[in-house]
Amino acid sequence: MRKIVLVLALALTTNLLSAQTPEKAKALLDEVYNKVKSYDNIFVDFKFDLKNAEAGINQETRGDVTLAGDKYVFNYLGSKQLFDGKKVYTIVPENEEVTIEDQSNDEDAMTPSKMLTFYKEGHNYEWDILQNVQGRKIQYVKLTPIDSNTEIKSRLLGIDMGTKHIYRLIETGKNGTKTTITVNSFKTNQPLSATLFTFDEAKYKDEGYYILRN
Repeated sequence: MRKIVLVLALALTTNLLSAQTPEKAKALLDEVYNKVKSYDNIFVDFKFDLKNAEAGINQETRGDVTLAGDKYVFNYLGSKQLFDGKKVYTIVPENEEVTIEDQSNDEDAMTPSKMLTFYKEGHNYEWDILQNVQGRKIQYVKLTPIDSNTEIKSRLLGIDMGTKHIYRLIETGKNGTKTTITVNSFKTNQPLSATLFTFDEAKYKDEGYYILRN
C-alpha cells in the first residue's frame, strides 16, 4: 500500500512539474526580453553554422550585427545589410551592387532586428536542458511554432543564466536543416555614429555601384 501511495505521489509531482514547465520557460524568456529591450543599442559578434546531411550542406562562418530599436547594420559573408527603419539596403562589394527593398513581412524570417526578440510571440515553450559552457550556466528553452504550416520544426534558445543574455539559437527545419547561431561577443550601449543607419546613395553611385530597387 505504501509503495502504491509513493508511486502516485511521484506521478502527481511529475505532472505538476510538467505543468509548470511552460510558465517557467516563459518567465525566463520574458526576463530576457525585458533586459534586451532596456538597452539603447546592442552589438553581437556571432558564429553561424548551417548543416543538412541529406543535402550535403555544412557551412560555417562568422558575422556581426549592431541593433538600435528596429534599425540595424548586419555584416555577413562579405556583404552588408542596413535597415534604416523604412528600407532594407543590401550592399555586396564583390558585385558592386546595392539592392533596396521593403522589409520582409514573412513572420518566419529571422531578420537581424528580430534575432534577439523573435521568441516573444508565436511559440509554445518548454523548459529544456542545462549546460555548463566554460563555467557559464546555459539554460535551454525549447520553442515550438504554434503555426503548423511553418517550415520550422523547433528552436532551442540557450540563455546565459548569469547575464540573462542569449548565448545560442539552434533552429531545426522540417527539411532536416539545422541552423546554429552562437554568440561570441555581446556588447550593449556602445557609442554609435549618427550616420551608422543612414544609406548614402550618392557615395555608392560615385564608386560605380549598380543600384537596384525592388
